[in-house]
Amino acid sequence: MGFGGYILIMVIGMIISGLAALWVRRSYAKWSKQPSRSGLTGAQTARMILDRNGLSNVRVEPVAGTLTDHYDPGAKVIRLSESNYNGHSIAGVSVAAHEAGHAVQDAVGYMPMKLRAGIFPVVNISSQLWPLAFMLGIFTAGSFGNTLITLAMILFLGVLAFHVVTLPVEINASTRAYGMLTRYGILSHGEAGGTRSVLTAAAFTYIAAALTSVLMFLYLFLASRQ
Repeated sequence: MGFGGYILIMVIGMIISGLAALWVRRSYAKWSKQPSRSGLTGAQTARMILDRNGLSNVRVEPVAGTLTDHYDPGAKVIRLSESNYNGHSIAGVSVAAHEAGHAVQDAVGYMPMKLRAGIFPVVNISSQLWPLAFMLGIFTAGSFGNTLITLAMILFLGVLAFHVVTLPVEINASTRAYGMLTRYGILSHGEAGGTRSVLTAAAFTYIAAALTSVLMFLYLFLASRQ
């Protein structure tokens, strides 16, 4: 359970994350070539969903990059990558609806989202400290080294909790997106199959991150018992 075990977990995590990213890119590439019959752009889609849910205060803005789409709860703004903001593909519309789903979560006080926001400041600190404590523990002999590894494990709990609580936030946003796209007539049920494909692939990236975090925590737990 020494440093070699840590490297092994890191490699496994990289493989899982790489496969998840590959799935997202392939699914997005496929459905970004399929225009939606409604002809609505991602920006128009997000705006329609927001207005239908009484969220006229939430802005929709373009942002540079590819798949850089996100919802900023502090600024109350949905930022869509330029291709999704201006384009009217099934993939772009699906991503826009997903981010609008986060805005709706924020508005209704969806508990997992509030919990994630609450633990983020703690995670931001612990994610920087636990590797340092772990490295010092690995190269420090005796009980003090074990204490440092135990400290790393405790600090990593925050990271693990963040990834675990992120899962229901993302899955719920995707479920909301699918429902609103079909309910509001933005996509037909047939077209929404593309939505499922894109958003399922995206959800797997969060599952991969959570799984990697679980493996790392188990490794730290076993290492602290040496």
